[in-house]
Amino acid sequence: MTQENNAGSTADREVVISRLLNAPRELVFKAWTDQQHISQWWGPTGFTTTTSEMNVAPGGVWRFVMHGPDGTDFPNKIIFGEVVAPELLTYAHDDDGKQAIPNFTVRVTFEEQEGKTLLTMRSLFKTAAERDHVVKEYGAIEGGKQTLERLDERLSKMPAGKKLVITKVVDAPMELVFKAWTEAERLAKWWGPKGMALKVIHLDFKPGGYFHYSMDANGFEMFGRFDYLEVSAPDRIVFTSGFADADANIIRSPFPMVWPYKVLNTLNLTEADGKTTINLSGYPIDAPEEECRTFEDMNESMQQGFAGTFEQLTNYLAAELAK
Repeated sequence: MTQENNAGSTADREVVISRLLNAPRELVFKAWTDQQHISQWWGPTGFTTTTSEMNVAPGGVWRFVMHGPDGTDFPNKIIFGEVVAPELLTYAHDDDGKQAIPNFTVRVTFEEQEGKTLLTMRSLFKTAAERDHVVKEYGAIEGGKQTLERLDERLSKMPAGKKLVITKVVDAPMELVFKAWTEAERLAKWWGPKGMALKVIHLDFKPGGYFHYSMDANGFEMFGRFDYLEVSAPDRIVFTSGFADADANIIRSPFPMVWPYKVLNTLNLTEADGKTTINLSGYPIDAPEEECRTFEDMNESMQQGFAGTFEQLTNYLAAELAK
C-alpha cells in the first residue's frame, strides 16, 4: 500500500509512503536500525548501499553511499532525532555536503496491526518546489515504494519462530514487580533457574542499554545478556536475550544443541485488585529454521524452567512486602 498525502497545511511539501508489512513491529524496527540488515534492503530496486557509520540514537549519524545500477554513487548522511523503539524514528537527511538533493526531514512510524506492521514514512521538504524536484528528478515516490518492497523481502528472510508465552499472576503491585525486573539488586535475588546463583555484572536499564550477568551452579558458570529495545514504565519492556561470554559478547549456547543467538522478548504487566499479571512472550529472531524448531521443541522445558524462576520471583516479592 503506497500513498501520497493530500491533506493538511504541509501537503504540498510532503511525500508520504506506507506499506503493511507481514512481520511484527519489533522485527521491522530491528531491520530498520541494525546496520547488518538495512544495508541489505535500503534503496530502490537495483541499488546497493554501503554504510560507513551508523548510530541509531538521538543525535546519532548514519552515513552511507547508495550505488546506482549505472554505477553512480549518492553519498548520504542522516542525523537521528527521536528514537522510540519500536514505534518511531525521526531524522534529518542531507547528501553529505554534495548539495545535489535538497535537505528534508523524515518521520517513520511503526504501527502494530494483528501481528503485522503498518510502516509510514512522511518526508517533509522546505518548499513545494524542492518536493516536486525530488519527485520528478529522483522518482521519490516510486523509489520509496520499491524500497519498502525490498524491506518486505528482507523481513521474509528474518524468520521469527513460534512464540513462547508465559503468564503468571503475583500478589504484588505492578510498580514493585517492574522494579524487580529493572533494578540490579532486585534481579540478583530471583532471576534465573532454581539452584543457580546470579551475579549482575552490568545493568544499564534504558533503550540501547544492556544487562550482563553470570549464573553459577556447583562451579559451572555461564553468562547471559539482555539488550533493551523499549522501556515503558511501569508496564512494558521489550528486549533481546542470548547467551554471552565474560566480556558480554553474544555467543552460541554452551549446551549441545542448535540454539538461537537471540530471542526477542516482550514483557507486559497489568494490575487488578492489588495483583499483577505478568505476560512474557518470546521468539527467535534472525534464526534459521533448525534453530526455530529447537526453540519450539524446548517450549515445554522452558515453561518448566520459568515456573521455577517465577516461583523465586513470587517468594522475593512476598519477602519485600513483608518488610
